[in-house]
Amino acid sequence: MDDLFPPFAPDPNEPRPRRFKPVPFRMIAPNMITLMALCLGLTAIRLAFEGKFEPAVISVVAAGVLDGIDGRVARLLKGTSRFGAELDSLADFVNFGCAPALILYGFVLFHLKSLGWIIALIFAIAMGLRLARFNAMLDDPSRPEWKKDFFVGMPAPAGALTAMLPLYLHFLGLTFDAWAAPAVLVYVLCIALLVVSTVPTFSGKTMGKRVPRGLVLPIFLLGVAAFGILISYPFEALVAVSATYLVTIPVGAAQYRRRHKAAQATGDDRAVSATDGG
Repeated sequence: MDDLFPPFAPDPNEPRPRRFKPVPFRMIAPNMITLMALCLGLTAIRLAFEGKFEPAVISVVAAGVLDGIDGRVARLLKGTSRFGAELDSLADFVNFGCAPALILYGFVLFHLKSLGWIIALIFAIAMGLRLARFNAMLDDPSRPEWKKDFFVGMPAPAGALTAMLPLYLHFLGLTFDAWAAPAVLVYVLCIALLVVSTVPTFSGKTMGKRVPRGLVLPIFLLGVAAFGILISYPFEALVAVSATYLVTIPVGAAQYRRRHKAAQATGDDRAVSATDGG
């Protein structure tokens, strides 16, 4: 019997098995924030199925806040990675594509039966296409530096938050019954088209890198006031922010055209810096 099961003796000439290096916490922290945002998006879908639309909307909004934090934390800790970028895109598709589409369908679009479901599908797929295009543009080395101040089309978090404007109005007392379903359908379709469009929208990523010393305290006070308003009057604040964002889209497009013409006039796109007065 001993011949059937000879003792294992490793070959001393074989290379030692590769040991995985420990991952630093700075690489883990941003991904944990992304995963928390993903959990919020999935929870919003569950709440929508249960008819609890108010906490579902709050979950999506909270996911949007975390989405704005994870990338900045990664850059601050120097923990950016390809894995984190892919995970962030997956979370954005669920949080800002699938969750709002299902919430809107369960809220009012179900009155239109299959047509309402088609619009929900269009919104979710439009968000996926927008995220794929965004990832592809990140790898474009020929993109001028000043164009990084602008998104191509409406960004995913803004598209999700503005698409849920009818829900904010409903929470403030405006009734959305079957009669309002066609209007909501047209509105959601317009947001989906803006998401996949080539309309330039201001990104604001370069804002605040250098703040004049005299404006520091006023900015602190405005930040506290904005936070207090959001906590005390959340849906009024979301209505105001959504409406203001939609109104300022033409302003961003006009600014983009102006800077594009200035870059063409100099013959070098990089001649227009990101801080030329905007």
